Amino acid sequence: MKRNVVVGQSGGPTAVINSSIAGVYFEAKQQGYQKVYGMIHGIEGFLQGKIVDLDEYLADPMGIELLKRTPSAFLGSCRFKMPAIEGHEDVYQKIIDIMEENEIDTLFYAGGNDSMDTVKMLSDYAAATGRKQTFMGVPKTIDNDLPITDHCPGYSSAAKYIGTSIKEIIRDNESFGAAKPTIVVVEIMGRHAGWLTAAAALAKGDDCSGCDAIYLPERTFDLDEFMAKVKHLAATKHSVVIAVSEGIHTADGKFVCEAGGAVLPVDAFGHKQLGGTASNLCRIIAAETGLKTRAIEFSTLQRAGSHISSLTDVNEAFESGRASARAAAEGKTALMPVLVRESQDPYLCGIDLHDIHDIANVEKPVPDEFITEDGCGITEAYLEYARPLIMGELIPVYVDGLPRHLVMKELFD
Repeated sequence: MKRNVVVGQSGGPTAVINSSIAGVYFEAKQQGYQKVYGMIHGIEGFLQGKIVDLDEYLADPMGIELLKRTPSAFLGSCRFKMPAIEGHEDVYQKIIDIMEENEIDTLFYAGGNDSMDTVKMLSDYAAATGRKQTFMGVPKTIDNDLPITDHCPGYSSAAKYIGTSIKEIIRDNESFGAAKPTIVVVEIMGRHAGWLTAAAALAKGDDCSGCDAIYLPERTFDLDEFMAKVKHLAATKHSVVIAVSEGIHTADGKFVCEAGGAVLPVDAFGHKQLGGTASNLCRIIAAETGLKTRAIEFSTLQRAGSHISSLTDVNEAFESGRASARAAAEGKTALMPVLVRESQDPYLCGIDLHDIHDIANVEKPVPDEFITEDGCGITEAYLEYARPLIMGELIPVYVDGLPRHLVMKELFD
């Protein structure tokens, strides 16, 4: 008889990570598991024994529908780095002990590169010590940089938000007919992979001129070439909108947001916490040209916009959660569902399972064929890749004029 499972979330949230949690819950119940527990604040909270019975929130089908429409991490997230197994076996054994105490057979972890590393190490420990518990990954990241999979749940909705917002910014900036243009620089998330910033190209259409330049971290950023581009655009256009990844860097490896001697804080995984790229570039543009500038940083908005989530994304996130739960019910471990594009027109995408060891700690950059030869634009090949991903909408449930969210009270106790 199947016992119980537990699911957690880790890293930066997305507009659809909760849809994946709903998928795990729904399929685990279909497969006959007695209880589906949720970790409060990921593996960090789990190590403290913080779990909740998800029946309290999701037994009613309306709970699942609200969860699909709720942004951020319903269960609470964390940025907790698991230590190396050797020398820290007690940490791993504690997780096994908590699972056994609560009769938990499988631990599901929804997240990106670092989260999949947690799944890998837990499954490696269980295999090395002969434990029966299993561990499954559930893909999530707006960065779209997990390998193997065609794209990542969470990316499509963020891309839809970015394309929409860029289009609105362009419309706003074009409304002023001043003799000298305002230079707008929009900063979009992306440390080493520029998938999110590439989505700015989606704004272009028969009703929108699109971005004037798009800079990704896959190409070395040259400030002199950038300024020459800005000056040319300012001399030929009355509106200039440029999109940049927060992680663009110069030839010496320094992030542009470090210009001026800024010291960036570092998180638990050793990643510099980026921000201020657009502001730094606007400061330089204004000083050198005297033009009016405006820096816009999407920040968390691009990952929290469930009101404009892609229905394609919501459905694929839900089905990825279901696929992980089905695999666990079959006794599989150390796997992550991957999306496989089966057809472009019409768009059809299936789900396969892949070994977590090929995925953890591997970043997938934007390929060369998606970046223009001059390094400051996006090709039609990317647009063909991305457009199907942003299709469809999931209408929020409105209460008092605003979207209704499902909120876990245990997060605030």
